[in-house]
Amino acid sequence: MSKETFSLDSYLEELQALINIDCGTNTPSGVAAIADIMTGKYEAIGWHVARQSFGESVGPGLQVTNKPDAQEYDIMLVGHMDTVFPQGTVSEWSFTRDTEKAYGPGVADMKSGLLNIFLTLKNLPEDILDRLSICVCMNPDEETGSTYSADWIKSVALKSRCVLVAEAARVDGSLVKARKGLAVYDIEFHGKAAHAGNEPQKGISAITEFAQWVNRLNQETNFETGTTLNFGTIEGGTTSNVVPDFAKAVLDIRFWNNDDYDGIEQLINEMAERPFLEGMRIKLNRIAHKPAFTPNEKSEKLMAVIEESGEQMGLPVTWMAVGGGSDANYTGALGIPTVDGLGPIGAGMHSRNEFLQLDSIEPRLQLLRNVIINLAEKPI
Repeated sequence: MSKETFSLDSYLEELQALINIDCGTNTPSGVAAIADIMTGKYEAIGWHVARQSFGESVGPGLQVTNKPDAQEYDIMLVGHMDTVFPQGTVSEWSFTRDTEKAYGPGVADMKSGLLNIFLTLKNLPEDILDRLSICVCMNPDEETGSTYSADWIKSVALKSRCVLVAEAARVDGSLVKARKGLAVYDIEFHGKAAHAGNEPQKGISAITEFAQWVNRLNQETNFETGTTLNFGTIEGGTTSNVVPDFAKAVLDIRFWNNDDYDGIEQLINEMAERPFLEGMRIKLNRIAHKPAFTPNEKSEKLMAVIEESGEQMGLPVTWMAVGGGSDANYTGALGIPTVDGLGPIGAGMHSRNEFLQLDSIEPRLQLLRNVIINLAEKPI
């Protein structure tokens, strides 16, 4: 970094303030508190902050730019303010550190990414800021699939030349060049109850229908192409002597090819409309969806700029394609050059083992700074 010398203690003090707030997606007031902190930081350095409202069920989003009159952006940076952790987590598990790592809810996913974006922009040379139009989008609901904010994220991406997402780098330091798509369905099976001993023929078994779904949809899994279907939970029935009139399951689908998913989605809808058992009624609810994103020609150019940026500071840049989703799925699937994993190194996300690698913070700040400077010299 330039302009000011990096201080790990100062960095962690700022990070702790972001960690020790309950800000799970379903705690809108906590997400709003994070938004207030980030608003103060950006306004203090003269950037324009616009708050986005998505209704009372979720916290606000923030759209931050150095040029509020810009109609297009040279660079869009993306991060999320929510975590997966419920209200009350901080009272039981809050920010701590040792000599190698920092710990706490969202420490890597992705409060450190939010802080790295801010500190990078704060310390950019003035001439670079004069030449570039930059937009930062921070959303409140990434951990539940960006259900409320996805359209907003996509609308800004369509005005941007490239997108940099500051989710954590992989534990080996790799950045993310591709992410699988995902879809999650709540599926309810409504049949007809009957006495299993006296008149089973009068019943319509919801569990039997569900079993047929498992058998049929397991045939769509293809480990070679990376398309997988998994029924992760199942509930239903009352007692052994009653034909079950209700069952409920959650289906998780992952895929590299968006066309593959389109075919599976059509199949699932057809199965819901035409159940295996006569008289069965099926309620299908897609509760999450993110398209797959993989590199295109312009993304390859962006990756080359990032690799060069790493070489300039002696940091080898390696790449990984991962199964988990992020907001990069939305922007990358639009064909906008997108790269993810530009935050510090972290792991153990979504668990009490979540950690941030301390010695990765300053190098990743420097890498992001180099990338932005080089994009001013070599626009994508």
